Amino acid sequence: MAGSPRIALVTYDPGGAESKDRDLPVLVEALREAGAGAVAVYWDDPAVDWAGFDLVLIRSTWDYSWRAGEFTAWAERCGKATRLANPADVVRWNADKRYLGQLAEAGVPAVPTRYFAPGDPVDLSADREYVVKPASGAGARYAARYPAGERDAAARQVERMHAEGFTVMVQPYLAGIDTHGERALQFFGGRLLHASVKGAVLAPGMPYDADKVAHPDLRPWEPTGAELDVAERALAAVPGDAEPLYARVDLVTGPDGKPCVMELELIEPNLFLDLHPDSVRHVVRAVLAAAG
Repeated sequence: MAGSPRIALVTYDPGGAESKDRDLPVLVEALREAGAGAVAVYWDDPAVDWAGFDLVLIRSTWDYSWRAGEFTAWAERCGKATRLANPADVVRWNADKRYLGQLAEAGVPAVPTRYFAPGDPVDLSADREYVVKPASGAGARYAARYPAGERDAAARQVERMHAEGFTVMVQPYLAGIDTHGERALQFFGGRLLHASVKGAVLAPGMPYDADKVAHPDLRPWEPTGAELDVAERALAAVPGDAEPLYARVDLVTGPDGKPCVMELELIEPNLFLDLHPDSVRHVVRAVLAAAG
C-alpha cells in the first residue's frame, strides 16, 4: 500500500530454535492487516537498514542483558537513524537496574536494593532471606534466593558474576510474593493496557544458573487503586522529555502490605497478548500513531 508506514518489530535471534515470543507473529499480522509494512527483524543483523523504517519497535530482544553494552550502542545508532521506541536514552537508563535506587530517591516505593560492582567489597551478612541477581538481567537469569545461613553459596554466585563483569544486586526476599504473587501492569500509548499476576519464580534451593519459568501461573489481574498509583508514580519518574510508548511495571507486596516496584520494564517486556487478546487492537492503534 502506497504511503503505508514501514515498521520493524525487533527481536532476538533464537539460533535455529523456535522463538519464545508468541506476541510477535500476532502483532506483525495485525499491523499488516491495518495497512502497515510490518516485519520482524533481529536487532543484531548487520544487513538491516534501520533508516528505511518509520518506526523501530523493540519487542523481544531477550538476549540483550548478556550483551548490554553492544545493545545500548545499537539503540544509540538506531535512534539516530529513525524513530526508536522506546528511545535510546530510556533504553540505556533501564538496562541497568540501579534505576531502582533512583526511583526510591524520587519517593517511589521500590524493593530496597544494594549494588556491588566488580571489585567492591560485598556484604552478605543478611539476617533474613534475600535474593542475589545481576543489575543487567532478564527472565530471572542468574537470580537466586538464599536463607540467611547460606552466605557461602551466595558468595560463590557473586564471585562468578563479578568474574563475568556483572554488577550484583542484593534484595530482601519479600514473602508477600509467595502469597500475593507479582503483578504486572502493562501500559501502551500512555494508557493502562491490561494487568496480570504470576506466582513466585525463585524457589528455595533453586540454583542461580538453572533454567527458570519466568512467568509461572500467569493469569489476568484487576489492579487496585494503590497499585495504579505506584505504577504511575514510577512512570512519572522516568528521565527524559518523551513519555515511553510502552512500559510494564512489576509490583510486589512490601512488608507494610503496600505495593512496591520490583522492576520497571521499558525495553522488551512480554505483553502476554495470548492472555489478553482484546489488547491487540489497542497496541496496533498506538504503534500506528507512533509511526506517524
